[in-house]
Amino acid sequence: MGIINVTPDSFYAGSRQQQLQDIVQLARKMTEQGATFIDIGGSSTRPGAADISEEEELKRVIPAIDAILKELPEANISIDTYRARVARIAVETGACVVNDISGGELDKQMFETVSQLQVPYILMHMRGTPQSMASLHTYENIIGEMMQYFQQKVYLLRQLELKDIILDIGFGFAKNIEQNYYLLRYLDKFRIFGLPLLAGLSRKSLIYKKLNIPVEEALNGTTVLNTLALTKGVSLLRVHDVKESVETVKLFTLYSRE
Repeated sequence: MGIINVTPDSFYAGSRQQQLQDIVQLARKMTEQGATFIDIGGSSTRPGAADISEEEELKRVIPAIDAILKELPEANISIDTYRARVARIAVETGACVVNDISGGELDKQMFETVSQLQVPYILMHMRGTPQSMASLHTYENIIGEMMQYFQQKVYLLRQLELKDIILDIGFGFAKNIEQNYYLLRYLDKFRIFGLPLLAGLSRKSLIYKKLNIPVEEALNGTTVLNTLALTKGVSLLRVHDVKESVETVKLFTLYSRE
């Protein structure tokens, strides 16, 4: 899953695109490099990011989705949003996946909306909001509490007859660096739900802060952590660097083939 942020403030400058021709060009490049999905986000969710209005988010993402699909009609677009109305309009425009960082917490209409739309839904674990989550990483039993979170939400989605659910444990969202590595070590425990797992590790602070390097130099560390995530049974990698990640998947597949 290649990341395109239609924002001026996402944490990695290489993912930010605001001109339609640049958005389409990057989507084409990612598709040619082997991306299965293009994830379009119009509201930065980095820690402490400024909140924007729903209308501003729509003004950013809907023209982007429309432009990509006019040029690349076979592209699979994921809409990265926690707002139900944005998700609905994006799907009506042509998106085929909803990627919600809040697990339905920031818009109580989200579960009903995705169930009505019957598109795959990426259910992520987070606490609070992008503005507050950095201070909300105190857990008594982080894996147990996250298991309970996913169990409750998957149950609600199944009650609404949503067919396709993907789990994302939310690296960097209401977790400190040590917790992120602990969760990566035990990521395979979340396979108990029998659902595909997504890992979003690309160029995050658990890499560049630990290595004391700028985010622009975090590709090598990303490849290492993506490889470890694949060993834990991850089905989908959400990344800024598609070519390198596709190569990682290909080599891992050769290695793990019986």
